[in-house]
Amino acid sequence: MKVELNPNHHHQDQGTETETEMCRTIEVVAEGVVLSPAKQIAGADDCAEDLFIPPLNFSLVDNGIFRSGFPESANFSFLQTLGLRSIICLCPEPYPEANVEFLKSHGIKLFQFGIEGYKEPFVNIPEDIIREALKVVLDVRNHPVLIHCKRGKHRTGCLVGCLRKLQRWCLTSVFDEYQRFAAAKARVADQRFMEMFDVSSLKHLPMPFSCSKR
Repeated sequence: MKVELNPNHHHQDQGTETETEMCRTIEVVAEGVVLSPAKQIAGADDCAEDLFIPPLNFSLVDNGIFRSGFPESANFSFLQTLGLRSIICLCPEPYPEANVEFLKSHGIKLFQFGIEGYKEPFVNIPEDIIREALKVVLDVRNHPVLIHCKRGKHRTGCLVGCLRKLQRWCLTSVFDEYQRFAAAKARVADQRFMEMFDVSSLKHLPMPFSCSKR
């Protein structure tokens, strides 16, 4: 098994220091390894103990796109059933070793876009990072992909909300979806960010999934 750490994965053309820091990727290439369903799940006798537990706030966003809170070890069996190719993490902290090992063993690529988890009124959502993360989401070569932050509410909600604008959802529907996950923790600053986010520079990118108005 070969592990390649490639900090310039999506910024080789630009080559600037700012863009290099914007996203870190871990690419795992498994050589000559075939995982059969029998090895992925221990067997019938272990089914009772090997429960499929989704991460906090897990949900389907669109074909090949999922969202959740930060996955824990108890969620790995469930994530395995999704056949993920990549994970987008919106937290700036180093990825936990147990999670890294899970990615390595299943050939899953990590895209890490570090966005600090501020509280109002000090919310600062970097538009350039959201834009770069959206490019990863829109690239079907990364599907199936899981988007997550800490709780799957604010940072994940903003990224998904901006995706919905690309899908031509009306703002009322965008905010309704955001509020379903954020609930009492919904932030006016997040909703203002989604409202003001300019998707015009991304409209040329292909969207191989639903783009119906809502």
